[in-house]
Amino acid sequence: MITFLINLIQQAGAICKAEQSNILPSDVTFKTRKDLVTRIDKNIEDFIVEKIRLKYPSHDILGEETGRSGFSSDYIWIIDPIDGTTSFLHQQPFYSISIAIQYRGQTICGAVYAPRLDELFYAEKHSGAFLNGRPVYVSNADKLINSVMATGFACLRADAEFNNLSYFNKIVPQLRDIRRFGSAAIDLCYVACGKLDGYWEMNLNTYDIAAGAFIVEKAGGIVCDFNGDVHFPGKGIIATNSRLVKKLLENFK
Repeated sequence: MITFLINLIQQAGAICKAEQSNILPSDVTFKTRKDLVTRIDKNIEDFIVEKIRLKYPSHDILGEETGRSGFSSDYIWIIDPIDGTTSFLHQQPFYSISIAIQYRGQTICGAVYAPRLDELFYAEKHSGAFLNGRPVYVSNADKLINSVMATGFACLRADAEFNNLSYFNKIVPQLRDIRRFGSAAIDLCYVACGKLDGYWEMNLNTYDIAAGAFIVEKAGGIVCDFNGDVHFPGKGIIATNSRLVKKLLENFK
């Protein structure tokens, strides 16, 4: 299954990479005032779903653009066709395709591919996490002041009254630095490979984080909600290593 997943996500990435430079204003529509979607998002999801249907016709699918189809299988594929659509539209490289496979509610495979960065992250239930075929691990940073972290502002895109700005203002002065990539899947995978020491965000959906969170865990990291529990992303999401998680959680009390 992992071989099929890797081949599929690379094919989808190649289409994204080819289409990005050809995107037109007429290809863009808006779900809300700030939340945009492109024709390519929909085409990529259709492509992925079609391939899954041919290989695993009985499996359920949850896609960002098409919603859920099927409620009868023990298997479900969770798809974000382009995570970081704003970056994609603005000809920036920080976007990715994210696909996770769950069996009876537990993730067993996950892959995130950033085609413009040539970075393919993946993990399986009974193995570790990998970047372009090489094992990756979370960082061993043990102090916030030595940490570089990332966050995002899906809450502002959703015009949420309760948002990330208060947490941002509280946490960032404690860090070495902060990064903003615009793709939750990339942020999570960068925690998995130690390019980031931690990440937090709110107002995300399952398809945003399913693969990336699994890859973090398989890289030896911790993923939790803002209370240190497992109700992510509904109650926020934090990803970091075991040395920093308690220090980061202090900021969400």
